[in-house]
Amino acid sequence: MKQDIRKQTVPQLTDWLKQHGEQGFRAKQIHEWLWKKSAQSFEQMSNLSVQTRALLAEHFEIRSLSVHQEQRSNDGTIKSSFQLYDGNLVEGVLIPALRHDDQDRMTACVSSQVGCSLTCKFCATGYMDRKRNLDAAEIYDQVVAIDRQAKQNYDVPLSNIVYMGMGEPLLNYKNVLESVDRITSPTGLGMSPKRITVSTAGIAKMIRQLGDDQVKFNLALSLHAANDTKRDTIMPINESNTLEALGDALSYFYQKTGTRITFEYILFYNFNDTLQDAQELWRFTKRVPAKVNIIEYNPIAEANFKSTDPQTLDKFAGYLDSKGVIVNVRRSRGKDIDAACGQLAGKEKGTVKQTV
Repeated sequence: MKQDIRKQTVPQLTDWLKQHGEQGFRAKQIHEWLWKKSAQSFEQMSNLSVQTRALLAEHFEIRSLSVHQEQRSNDGTIKSSFQLYDGNLVEGVLIPALRHDDQDRMTACVSSQVGCSLTCKFCATGYMDRKRNLDAAEIYDQVVAIDRQAKQNYDVPLSNIVYMGMGEPLLNYKNVLESVDRITSPTGLGMSPKRITVSTAGIAKMIRQLGDDQVKFNLALSLHAANDTKRDTIMPINESNTLEALGDALSYFYQKTGTRITFEYILFYNFNDTLQDAQELWRFTKRVPAKVNIIEYNPIAEANFKSTDPQTLDKFAGYLDSKGVIVNVRRSRGKDIDAACGQLAGKEKGTVKQTV
């Protein structure tokens, strides 16, 4: 089997080229083609000789993903099913801005695993098995593909990236951080790390590791309940990563990075939407500088949760606001094509649904 050339470092590639009678400086040119210009074939590497390209093609391959299916929502959201080199499917989403004054905001939601090992009861991916982690190049390729969609459909490049697709990013720690490096490096896509948010269901040990690594990107915690009994019910990961442990880890992360945390909170009808729940959330936000994103629940076939009613949502958000909490209410996007938060499942469909 040919080697995946994107797993080669520049020094490794330099040595390999020299061993095969090629000039070592070509390694940097190849690296630029792979990570800055996002080449998907050796034929695209036009400043290499035909012989060099043939040599590379003989020994290496570029395991690029491809767009398997694409669906467009009524609100302009585009969901893509991406096929990986081994046939597995993951999903990614392009979310264009809705507000007239923010039309240059284009957000890519990317996946980090095929499936997920966590079993959050409200999330479609949580009902799948985790087949494997994505490598850094596969995450990078999603960003490239979604950026291409943004330019083709809206004539605007990506402005933001959220690791909120399929999988738990902090259980694929090495590859997620390497993908961020490829996306933000001047020798890669050159995006600002402040435009990137990594979302976790809450792995305390790895949140601390993010602090030790002094990452520059933003961190979001999928909280959804601020007492252990309720959170245990909907997010079994909380049994081994309690709110106390998470609070300590987040404080450590903030101490190391100075980056404010985002808490994501889905309001489920008659479960976590009372004023008492709001009070518990407010108390938890006092652990660390933070803001709260209240998210509309997006129904899935596997679960019986319902989204809370608008009046209860307003009271909940109003309470947090009265306590000085920065709170944003996020409306769901791409619901009609199962592209909204919690709905990604990577299921192959017989036909591509286009809704415009």
